[in-house]
Amino acid sequence: MTAALVALGSNVGAREQHLAAALAGLRALPRTRVLAVSSTIETAPVGCPPGSGAFLNAAALLETELSPRALLDALAALEAGAGRERAARNAPRTLDLDLLLHGAAVLDEPGLQLPHPRLHLRAFVLEPAAEIAPDLLHPRLGRTLRELRDALRAGGPEAACAS
Repeated sequence: MTAALVALGSNVGAREQHLAAALAGLRALPRTRVLAVSSTIETAPVGCPPGSGAFLNAAALLETELSPRALLDALAALEAGAGRERAARNAPRTLDLDLLLHGAAVLDEPGLQLPHPRLHLRAFVLEPAAEIAPDLLHPRLGRTLRELRDALRAGGPEAACAS
């Protein structure tokens, strides 16, 4: 089993219900167990189209036998089931599920980069992720999620809506 970290976000419609349904979907994935779920935080959209609503964000720590690609495909299916449309980059969305880490995997494939290339730049991801997995190591940077969060709190960059 491999530890995997998933970011959850929603800024359209019944945001709490979208996140709850996503967690139920994660719990139903084959050969996968949800180990921990963070608190939910509300964040202002940055870089989104004018008039975009605030996001609800959380993180989930999984233990899975699914490959990174299989897990990513499962996350995309959950997004589609929540009515997510990919009309434009950074557009408002019912559900956004990002695969942040999959064990120590370092991948750069079409449609799949691990660790997530902007994980260390996003407070809205690092705050909930460090809450549930503070000692998880970023395989490229060699720093824990707690260390990355603390560095960001101390004044690092953030792009709260980029995907």
